[in-house]
Amino acid sequence: MNVYSDEYFMRIALKQAQIAFENEEVPVGAVITYDNKVIAKGHNLCEKLTDFTAHAEMQVLTSASSYLQNKYLNECTLYVTLEPCVMCAGATFWTRIGRIVFGASDEKRGFLSISKKILHPKTIVTGSVMENECSFLIRSFFQQKR
Repeated sequence: MNVYSDEYFMRIALKQAQIAFENEEVPVGAVITYDNKVIAKGHNLCEKLTDFTAHAEMQVLTSASSYLQNKYLNECTLYVTLEPCVMCAGATFWTRIGRIVFGASDEKRGFLSISKKILHPKTIVTGSVMENECSFLIRSFFQQKR
């Protein structure tokens, strides 16, 4: 069995972020893996759904739980192009996600600006994976909007 790197899965999340960008959504993409395979992928849908909770992470958490028929995702990894906000981090707490890997930091709204205690105590966090690529897409989006 092939074992894929964090960069491999982050590239898939970046493709989702690009779809969001093209649809005039804030370009955040996410994937969830289980047993080294993608079981959920998605991107922000806040504009399309007129729903401020429709973040990429929320989309994939729901999808992964449905796929596994289990509300607990402790054996899964969430890859997301931007550090999760407090809402999304709180949602990962309830899923008991095993690991979170994010690309770009979010100093204004990221959960780490508040506390890592928002996450489940067993959740492992890895940041700055493909940070330059993830940051570039977000910056490009907001420069285009101004």
